[in-house]
Amino acid sequence: MADTSKVVAQFLGDESFPIEWENEKEKDLFWVYDDLHCPRPVSPMYDDIANWVNTCDHMFRRFGTPFASDWVKKVVNGYLYTAAIPCDPDMAVPATEYGNVYYPRVPKDDPEYAAKIGAYLGAVLPTYGANFPDWWHNRLVPEMAGNLAYLEEKIDNWEEIPLMEWATILEDAIDIVDRHWKIHWMLNFSQLSSTLALRGALGAALGGEENITQKHEEILGRLQNSSADRNWDAIALLVSLKEQIKADPVLMDAFSYEAGAEILAALESTEQGRQFIAEGLQAYQREFGWHAVWSHEFIYPSRFETPEPVLDVIKGYLDSDYDHRPIVAHLEQDIAAAAEELLEGIPEGEALDALRAANEINLKMAPLTPDHHFYIDQGTHQHTRVVLICIGRKLVEMGLLTEPDDVIYLKYNELRYLMGDPSLIDAKAIVAERRALRAEQEKIRPPDFIGTATEDQLQFPYLNLWGFPEKLGFDTETKGKVEGLGVSPGVIEGIAKVVSSPAEFDEVKQGDIMVCQMTNPAWTPLFAIIGGIVCDAGGMVAHPAVMAREFGIPGVTGTGIATREIKTGDRLRVDGTNGLVEILSS
Repeated sequence: MADTSKVVAQFLGDESFPIEWENEKEKDLFWVYDDLHCPRPVSPMYDDIANWVNTCDHMFRRFGTPFASDWVKKVVNGYLYTAAIPCDPDMAVPATEYGNVYYPRVPKDDPEYAAKIGAYLGAVLPTYGANFPDWWHNRLVPEMAGNLAYLEEKIDNWEEIPLMEWATILEDAIDIVDRHWKIHWMLNFSQLSSTLALRGALGAALGGEENITQKHEEILGRLQNSSADRNWDAIALLVSLKEQIKADPVLMDAFSYEAGAEILAALESTEQGRQFIAEGLQAYQREFGWHAVWSHEFIYPSRFETPEPVLDVIKGYLDSDYDHRPIVAHLEQDIAAAAEELLEGIPEGEALDALRAANEINLKMAPLTPDHHFYIDQGTHQHTRVVLICIGRKLVEMGLLTEPDDVIYLKYNELRYLMGDPSLIDAKAIVAERRALRAEQEKIRPPDFIGTATEDQLQFPYLNLWGFPEKLGFDTETKGKVEGLGVSPGVIEGIAKVVSSPAEFDEVKQGDIMVCQMTNPAWTPLFAIIGGIVCDAGGMVAHPAVMAREFGIPGVTGTGIATREIKTGDRLRVDGTNGLVEILSS
């Protein structure tokens, strides 16, 4: 039957944010603004071929979930909103809108499906939790690395490849996106399994989960950190480049300039600088450059394409003489200490053995959070972007487009029409219109959710990624303070730097409190110098929360209003324990 639980909140649109509802059932769903992945207006090409929501049906099929049958999207005024579809025929969005919501393994005529399938999920989940780290390292990473290497080989030789061969490579890239995101969902549920198993084992050892204290919660949080993963590998390479620069007066002179573009020009003017670019900078770009300020979306250029943001980060490391090694050593020691503290007071026996075994699996799973971003959210999408750029270059050479990234403003089939018969569409006119539209959409402040939030729908497990349901209760009216989720403990005072793009990365200085919509691994190097972080988006396990805990800085996420209420130069007090940000002075 339809969701009849209590309505907690509702927003169906207004003059500042009008919404076109396709049907009444859409209004009954809880649609979350996806500022976690796509905080800016989405491009037609991304939405058509790489939107992360496109493969969610695979997740619900593979695991047999009783809490949802699909996860669907709705682009409103350019902004991406997503909603979970309950396992309830009365709540289903019509198939004409979103395809077959009820895939063949969810029987439409069985009202007891949700109650029955939960047993399967509970039975199969531990298998994923126990085995996934081995699957990841021995089977899945080699598969993904091979797929990305295939695309890189094509990208390296883009000029030699004719247009219609690029058409086939794009199809390969779309297939790779699809496959890698299916791996993504396997990972997410495997991590969920290991986290639930660890909590369950701790509760059993304590005589019931109601005996898990705040101290235990803090220990469990520390055990989600990682001291060895692809994030730290990238930082280690940047630190080694910093040390190389410090030892060379010519390179140091180049890095005396403030902006990345100026540094690049200075490097290009000397033999040592050109060698550094070829052997150092480009090596970093080749291995770790496949991410952008918002890595999911195709609009933003990757570090592989644009070296200036990398040089800005290295400049920051030089100015602060940053060294990651003490932080990693401390983090490694803290994880080991937390593993010991987890067992304190529990007598020898089966419960202790089970808890120790559950944590061994958990510790293997923790590094896979940054690692899956590296291969999937960042790497797969940015490789696909560069494939599109290669096609765009060909179309520019043919006079059909003005800029290579114009292809991103076309829809998938529009691009195919253009490649097959250019007379079919006026691509330049379409792109110009959509660029102008997106510029107008950028001025809109989208609400955190649309539709209807009910008690039942707020139980959807993944909503905690966006800070729901907690953020529904935050004070958004009182001036001088901002409420959010306390995701990394501690209190700090400092100067706010509001950051919205890579162009502003070089403005972040040692000890600043960074205020932004959201972060992803492209932002990780900044965590080495900031004193705290405040985000509009995100929950306890979102990227800024995990990074804040790993770097040991106070963090508050899920505020919804931080970038609106806080200005660069404001003096802040950030309480990452209680989720409160105070604006002390402006």
